[in-house]
Amino acid sequence: MWKWLGILFSIIMIITGCQQDPMKQILTETHTEIDWVDFIKWDGEEYLGVHTGVLSNESFVDVKIGEVQFKVADNVSNPSYRLKDGDAAFHEPGTELFSIKGEKKLMAVKSPYSINGYQLYYLNDGEGYKWNFKDLPLELVNKVEIYLDNTLVNEVDDIKSFLEILRKSTLQSSFQPNTNYQDPIFYEIVFYAEGPVAYQYTLFFDGETYYWHPWDTEMLSDEIGAFLK
Repeated sequence: MWKWLGILFSIIMIITGCQQDPMKQILTETHTEIDWVDFIKWDGEEYLGVHTGVLSNESFVDVKIGEVQFKVADNVSNPSYRLKDGDAAFHEPGTELFSIKGEKKLMAVKSPYSINGYQLYYLNDGEGYKWNFKDLPLELVNKVEIYLDNTLVNEVDDIKSFLEILRKSTLQSSFQPNTNYQDPIFYEIVFYAEGPVAYQYTLFFDGETYYWHPWDTEMLSDEIGAFLK
């Protein structure tokens, strides 16, 4: 019995020690599954996907710095695997990597699924994530676009009023959308200010309520609907 308790304790310690790695281990009785974080390993550093930002303009793309060599998702099941340069969580081998002008801590990957055609990655150097809504310089926002199914449906004319509705959103962490009749519709809202990164957030409508997640779940006034039609 003590032997098995010791083995169990060792597994727990391994999982605890791997919490900062770009892989999350899910142990079952028969095998280990790895839930990969969206990363690219390059030049000895780890880059993570910017999930609330897109490239603001293709003119910021600089030079090709290399290519993905190996896709780890679906190909690696050993939790002891050591990442190497050229490894990526989800990109196929041959995917081109580009530097961003004036930004040593960013890289870009072409993606047909990303607004403006590129997915951004930032250097995971411990400084923290910088693209939360609270970090968006609202006074510098000069363009707002609204997308549905990756198609532009509106470029907001009255930016001031639109931002004011977002500012007045109210926190309601316990909110549950109404999914009795349909899944919520979701819009991608892109805010352009300065620099190569345009901030991107998802706005939802469940047929009754507009809501979004600038940090936690917040309710929006029905006034927002006028900008979505």
